[in-house]
Amino acid sequence: GGGGGDGENSGGSGGAGASSSSHSSNNPIAGTNNIHGLLNILQSQMRPPNRDSKPSPDRFHFAVDHCFPIKGQGTVLTGTCLSGSARPNDMVEFPTLATQKKVKGLQMFRRKANVVQQGDRAGICVSNFDAKLMERGIIASPGTVKLIRGAIAVVRKVRFFKGGLSSGAKFHVSVGHTTVMATVSFWGAREIATQVEEGSEKKNASNNAQKKSFGKSSLGGSADLAGLPRLKFDWNQDFLHQDNYLDVLPADDERSVDSKMPLHWARLEFLTPVYCPMDSLVIGSRLDSEVNANACRLAFSGRLVERYDAKSDHGRLKSYTKKEKAGSVCRLGDPYRRLDDGKIVRYEVFGTDLFKKETNMTQFVGLLIETDRGDVGSIQSSFGTSGKFRVNFPGGTEIREGDSLYLRFKRYANDPKKAIHQDGTALPPARTGSRVDPPAKKKKNKAKNGNGKNSNAPSSSQVSVVKNNNSSSKSAPTNNDRNINNGAAVGEIIKVKGDTLPNGKHTVAIVSGLFSMEDDIRQHKGRKVTSVAKPEEEGVVDGSFGKMGKCKVLFENGISAEAVGSRVKMPERET
Repeated sequence: GGGGGDGENSGGSGGAGASSSSHSSNNPIAGTNNIHGLLNILQSQMRPPNRDSKPSPDRFHFAVDHCFPIKGQGTVLTGTCLSGSARPNDMVEFPTLATQKKVKGLQMFRRKANVVQQGDRAGICVSNFDAKLMERGIIASPGTVKLIRGAIAVVRKVRFFKGGLSSGAKFHVSVGHTTVMATVSFWGAREIATQVEEGSEKKNASNNAQKKSFGKSSLGGSADLAGLPRLKFDWNQDFLHQDNYLDVLPADDERSVDSKMPLHWARLEFLTPVYCPMDSLVIGSRLDSEVNANACRLAFSGRLVERYDAKSDHGRLKSYTKKEKAGSVCRLGDPYRRLDDGKIVRYEVFGTDLFKKETNMTQFVGLLIETDRGDVGSIQSSFGTSGKFRVNFPGGTEIREGDSLYLRFKRYANDPKKAIHQDGTALPPARTGSRVDPPAKKKKNKAKNGNGKNSNAPSSSQVSVVKNNNSSSKSAPTNNDRNINNGAAVGEIIKVKGDTLPNGKHTVAIVSGLFSMEDDIRQHKGRKVTSVAKPEEEGVVDGSFGKMGKCKVLFENGISAEAVGSRVKMPERET
């Protein structure tokens, strides 16, 4: 603009032209259209590049874009320094050629230089190297750039790409000057969103900036300018399985809506191994699509984060799927009145329709069961042989017969044992309660049913007493006979059973020695029985057990399993 104006004014005459020419010589940008506004906009948008604070020759990466010989000097490699630094006499490696050369000299803009560092455009002269062997590529510090067959990258979909990104699909992946086919799998959208929200991005950025292994190399472009954060991949983290790239996160994640596509982890398995440093920019494309179609062929961009080897690292990825089985309550345990809130609850319930009758229940014992009310219990054992099971709720539950029971768990895709895993849910603390006894049932008088029995006939207990009294005149009574006659007896606990209370004790004990075979134990139901060793453990006779004079004794507060073999006493009935 300024040069054209001077030419016109020099060809004309008059004071205006001379004045304009004189003014142009004093201010070269005078007469242009708002050049100051343009400069202000450029300065406001420009930002200093993110450089290594201490360039190190140990992580020197140099992208070569041209290679040519100079007679009498050697071979010159021109390009851009991506990270680190290099000086004359340093050794550099050509990874794709598996050879090393010594730096003979350095030039920047036709001037000799003693050092080149990140961001410098330079020429590197080496000797005894055939320029025909390399046109484009990378040279680096020896051993810093490895041949990789796969990588894990943090990626983001290009919003102009109309198609979907399916896991297991093949894409053209460009890394620097190389484009190869790769099989790509996507996962971790929810986990990355959580990681970024918690501020892990800033922490990882500061940590990665201090890492000497990768530096700030970015082959093929700047991943920072592409909006890709510096994240660290955690091999021990669990990831929910995804079949494809999620363009929108599920609504139940309750995260703020972002105009950008969500970040994902991607596993890249290259069909042809490539040489490139970590932290490099990668671009995934569908170059096999129609060229003349009015559609974007660039599918995603990403930053290489971690090397990946399909043979050794496949089992390390912890990808899982959520599973759920549903059953129902078929029977309720004894009712208890919870002490803290007075509600009637069950500490034990029995479920069905969750397992088959041939299922081995051993692998499911201890797993957590949930209800629609949010109560959590654990499977204690099987119940019978038809696939039913017993569940204990430490805090109690108000569930009813027919209500649903849920077994929720997850399975890892790479687990050969297909084991069941549960996490995130724990058993609630125990909440004690007192047992609620059901109302006593009225016994029917069999004499009124016309069954041929004499209503005036003495009961079996009366007969037993008469027999004992008659026999006493003929022979000495046995020890058991004396106990019954006195109204008091001493027996022995031979077994404990029944429901398990929150305190770990059982509700029923089988006792022998309190009665004889001839005694009608029903006549003694409700009589008090106490433990000789632990008088605080009290129970009541509930009925007979078999035909050998054994009886069942109910303990409201429970009887411990260690009580088997100990003695109990039944005091004299009060009259």
